[in-house]
Amino acid sequence: MRKKSLITKKAAAETWITGATLMTQDSARRALRANVRIVDGRIAAITTRNPKKSGSVKVIDASGLTLLPGFVQAHVHLCQTLFRNQADDLELLDWLSKRIWVMEAAHTPKTLYASALLGIHELLSSGTTCILDMGTVRHTDSIFEAVRKTGIRASVGKCLMDNPSTTPPTLRDSTDDAMKEARELYARWHGRENGRIRVSYAPRFVISCTERLLKEVAEIANTQKALVHTHASENQKEIELVRELVNRENVEYLDHLGLTSPRLVLAHCIWLNDREKQILQRTGTHVVHCPSSNMKLASGFAPIPELRAKGINVALGADGAPCNNNLDMFGEMRLAALIHKPGAGPKTLRAQEVLDMATLGGASALNWSDEIGSIEIGKKADLIALDLNKPSNTVPAGEEMLPESIASSIVYSSKSADVSFTMVDGKIVCRDGKVSAISREALMAEVRKAQLTIRKSLDK
Repeated sequence: MRKKSLITKKAAAETWITGATLMTQDSARRALRANVRIVDGRIAAITTRNPKKSGSVKVIDASGLTLLPGFVQAHVHLCQTLFRNQADDLELLDWLSKRIWVMEAAHTPKTLYASALLGIHELLSSGTTCILDMGTVRHTDSIFEAVRKTGIRASVGKCLMDNPSTTPPTLRDSTDDAMKEARELYARWHGRENGRIRVSYAPRFVISCTERLLKEVAEIANTQKALVHTHASENQKEIELVRELVNRENVEYLDHLGLTSPRLVLAHCIWLNDREKQILQRTGTHVVHCPSSNMKLASGFAPIPELRAKGINVALGADGAPCNNNLDMFGEMRLAALIHKPGAGPKTLRAQEVLDMATLGGASALNWSDEIGSIEIGKKADLIALDLNKPSNTVPAGEEMLPESIASSIVYSSKSADVSFTMVDGKIVCRDGKVSAISREALMAEVRKAQLTIRKSLDK
């Protein structure tokens, strides 16, 4: 007679979301009326059948709501959220040197943690479930701790700045120290929380980095198959300085160093020549469109319709709170859909295309498209539920199941207040604007304290 095992297998966590309209973002861009079964954080079934009643099964009634994959923001700076409304009406290089770099250098582990929590609160409450974040030069563990605590999915990179002739001494590492810490962060954090946390490499931009550092980033990223996240061709003065420093254009230089690839994510890419566009196309390098930041800093208009026409993947990002001044994907989607139409025609960047950039495009840029970006069996249950039955954003009667009409309601009419709940890994992390892991009152008290700490440091 076989003895019974003394080890009791833990039952799989099972959740059902019922009654919703699904904006799947699958290859056919289908809209479905179906229920979603989630087992251990992954989508196990998309079905019209109802869940069996059981005490171990959690059922979320989403009747009247629209379920879609969570937004993926491919360029944010959580370290800067604390500086919101403190660096306005400046162009990029002045904005950096006179305000942002000064304040980033004043960060302590506690103030950086508060800044990251503040940003994540806004992101989760407005439907963003995954980010690519560029930290500051120091205390990067504080950002990872905030990501771990709150449940957001994230790839985070320590900001790399080592060029002694172009960066302030208060916000600079030696090349050896910068790369040593970046490698240690990768070893410590990459793959944590069941793969929800990843580590990327984040040289700030060509101006702030030595050629040695950029070559070392290219080498280690290639070895580890890791993501590289940087800025490129955001501002005309920036590219003029790049030409003076390296006698090449931004993207041409990155390509020369072996950085361009499907694992390179470039924020902005406003001022590109034809050769650089061809490089992006040939190498599969990703571009992140940051329309609010580009307009606020008067940087220019990125050639997004042209890049997409070449087959270059384009994602969306809010950038940092001091140059936006919010982290709301709804604002980025609406602006991205509107600003290119006067020059290229009303059919340019239709709502569905912009929604693709906010979900599938971001997932692809982060090399996470096998896990997130659409509602499909086997993918992670990173989902958001929207109320599209409000007077301000309602889907027209008789068109409730038309993907084009749903996309229009989301991109042109909806706001963060329309997010009913946000789910990551099958767990609700935010409901009705309240983030589960963060007390809003305690957060704001810590934010005020952190801002005063930084102000006191700057006043010395």
